[in-house]
Amino acid sequence: MQTKPLHEINLPLKIVIGRRVVDLTGEYCKHLFSGNKMLVLTGPHVYGIAGKKVIESLEDAGLLTHYVLVKGSTLRDVEAVREVIREVKPSALIAVGGGKVIDVAKYSSFLEGLPFVSVPTSASHDGIASPVASIKDEKRRGSFFTRPPALVIADVAIISNAPQRLIASGCGDVIAKLTAVRDARLARLIKGEYVGDYALSLALLSARMVLSKAELIAKRSEEGIRTLIEALISCGVAMAIAGSSRPCSGSEHLFSHALDIIAPTPALHGEQVGVGTIMMSYLHGIKWLKVRNFLKKVGAPTNAKELGIDDHYIVKALTIAHKIRRRYTILGESGLTWRAAEELARTTEVIS
Repeated sequence: MQTKPLHEINLPLKIVIGRRVVDLTGEYCKHLFSGNKMLVLTGPHVYGIAGKKVIESLEDAGLLTHYVLVKGSTLRDVEAVREVIREVKPSALIAVGGGKVIDVAKYSSFLEGLPFVSVPTSASHDGIASPVASIKDEKRRGSFFTRPPALVIADVAIISNAPQRLIASGCGDVIAKLTAVRDARLARLIKGEYVGDYALSLALLSARMVLSKAELIAKRSEEGIRTLIEALISCGVAMAIAGSSRPCSGSEHLFSHALDIIAPTPALHGEQVGVGTIMMSYLHGIKWLKVRNFLKKVGAPTNAKELGIDDHYIVKALTIAHKIRRRYTILGESGLTWRAAEELARTTEVIS
């Protein structure tokens, strides 16, 4: 097996989870970072939900605060934020919002050598505390390995009030670790690829914990939402420990990325990887019905119709998924034929 001559692990300095902890953002930032200037990134919709509260908390702590409204997660958005960073010269960048805002903050702060703070307003993806940023260019979305946030502030009250679809999407992203870990171990066996057992075990534990709390998550109980948040954060930590997205991204993610490219209207990331996990579980010989039943219980899509994507694109995505990136998975190096992909999707009832 290949080994890494240098394995540097960067982890969050502090993670805060609780009700109304967003109001403590200023105090945590004041004690964690030197300097008195902060730059907040948030979205037009999220500004009224949490962005304004974070800004007020920072100002109450005596910190000079500027903010920028982020509408997309493209390289152009990243460059626009970098320009503001150079002008304002903040001590840290604070992302308040969902995946797009956090990804832009993650990548722009990394390029400018700034620490960043993650204040998620939903539990829809594992990017909350991960070092991986998903950014679009003119043609497609790419992943950039950066650094994890220095500080994570996850307000259970705000996240619990997010639309159910976002919570279900987060469940899909966590359950995907069942097949991602299998793919990583397969790559180690077949290709001799370096994959650390600790990171894989942590990712797998996250999936199993969420599986065990399905009913509580479906009821949106505090215990259920906390478990989901902690699992998503743990997945981000697993990637940081591994030094790559390997523990959390396998064949199911390749399928989702393929859909992002070819489907006229892709679904949410976690929704797509959840459906992908059903099919990849079948290929790996693990209990795909258990995966599907879990997704149904938490209100996540389990087939093409519920994703809002035509059957044709599901099959096509399966046939091209192995080409998305150079990562060995259960799909192999040749991928699936159209006939094999169609049979897989039908057998798992993803298409009718």
